[in-house]
Amino acid sequence: MLAFDDPLPRRPRRFAVAGVSGAGKTTLAARIAEITGAPHTEIDALFHGAGWTERPEFLGDVERLVEGESWVTEWQYAPARPLLTARADTLVWLDLPFWTCVFPRVVRRTLRRRLRREVLWNGNIEPPLHTFLTDPEHIVRWSIRTRHKYDERIPRLAGDDTAPAVVRLRSQDQVDQWVDGPLRASTRSS
Repeated sequence: MLAFDDPLPRRPRRFAVAGVSGAGKTTLAARIAEITGAPHTEIDALFHGAGWTERPEFLGDVERLVEGESWVTEWQYAPARPLLTARADTLVWLDLPFWTCVFPRVVRRTLRRRLRREVLWNGNIEPPLHTFLTDPEHIVRWSIRTRHKYDERIPRLAGDDTAPAVVRLRSQDQVDQWVDGPLRASTRSS
């Protein structure tokens, strides 16, 4: 597993960004796309249909995405992870502190989206705030419940010789240093 200051073993072309809800996956994926020139596809937009339902075309869309020569997306959704893992050459794991970094982001983002009634993927908007108390699948409650979901999965993946290179970033400072250091350097190498 690579740290924030380790050079990347090759020039990466296909990135999957992993992390729990609120870790900053989409933000980092957009930064990677800007630096590398690889197109960013927000996987939530492929997954969510109207009414927060899974789009029937989801896996077909993911299959088409991963066939591309270069791409950046978030490493989400159990049925899509094997497809992403098989084709990614770099998996970036945002393993940021949950209670001091990730949790406040989830709450702020959820409040902002709901209060502004921001339209998300395929016409969806965040549900009313009271659903935090009534819906066990509410994004804030879900983020608390699943905050450890990668603690074993990604280190096990990193030990697989056929897996993509795994970069573990443990703070926002490390994210910024990795982007400005090893990621930028990899775009200058051949």
